[in-house]
Amino acid sequence: MKIGIVDYNMGNLASVKNAFDKIGVKADIIKKSDEIKNCDKLILPGVGAFGDAMEHLNSSGMDEAIRDFVKSGKYMLGVCLGMQLLFESSDEFGENKGLGFIEGKVVYFNRKRVGEHKIPHMGWNKLFHKNSSLFKGLNNPYLYFVHSLHAVCDEKYVIGKTVYGYEFVSAVNKDNIFGFQPHPEKSHNEGLMILKNFVELGE
Repeated sequence: MKIGIVDYNMGNLASVKNAFDKIGVKADIIKKSDEIKNCDKLILPGVGAFGDAMEHLNSSGMDEAIRDFVKSGKYMLGVCLGMQLLFESSDEFGENKGLGFIEGKVVYFNRKRVGEHKIPHMGWNKLFHKNSSLFKGLNNPYLYFVHSLHAVCDEKYVIGKTVYGYEFVSAVNKDNIFGFQPHPEKSHNEGLMILKNFVELGE
């Protein structure tokens, strides 16, 4: 099996690759759009600004290659910024158009509702999940978060929520597309189990 980690100049990918090494799965960093079609499963990672990320994806042709990959029915997992890019738009630094795989948008944490909590939301927090193959062997795990915005979407796509002053969407699924706001690759054994479950999807 070939796991591809999309490199679009947004964040250090070494930790993602290392996480797959720890579970004994080979993962390749994909730097060219024409390499995406050769992957069996795809990871869309990312740290940084939504608009910059979409600009890199669009200018490199990665966006269309990712769309073709998703149309093929193969599984893709978006992590942190990668999850946010799955939606139609983001309010970060003005409105920016996303990949549009999942209906919904990405918004800043509401400072009034967050209360005394600091923004960005940074550190360990519990993910309360619904029944999903990605959570096999887990029970509302603590995972590592770093973000100032979160997704808002229809409940039918939500497979996990987290509370930070108020409840927000932290994991989504639509058909063969999954998204996680926290970083599984930085979340020790629980995060590694999520990646292992992702690898085993469809087997």
